[in-house]
Amino acid sequence: MLPGTLIERLPRILLHIEGAVVAVAAIAVYFHAGYPWWLLVALVLAPDLSMVGYLAGNRVGAIAYDAAHTYALPVALAAIGWIAGGELAIELGLIWIVHIGVDRAVGYGLKYPTGFKDTHLQRV
Repeated sequence: MLPGTLIERLPRILLHIEGAVVAVAAIAVYFHAGYPWWLLVALVLAPDLSMVGYLAGNRVGAIAYDAAHTYALPVALAAIGWIAGGELAIELGLIWIVHIGVDRAVGYGLKYPTGFKDTHLQRV
């Protein structure tokens, strides 16, 4: 049986593991498809440009950050690219997924409007 404190932390631990697995899977698919490493390196931090929204306040910042850090948009982009045969959309979607996965693996979560450091995973 797991100790009480581990059980209490288990959801957060699982979200960290999930992020790492998603990031590794997206990287594996990216390189298996033969996409260029330099594009991954050049764009992997691009979703963090959404932090500019915080210049308009915590609420706008959290909305902008969260929109750029949820899997829904990059998965949809990659799926549309797959269906339409658009390689660039697939590449960008995978790079975006890598970014989000790494963020989750290291503990950066979606933001609450109360402040940049308040996330769904922990207080950063």
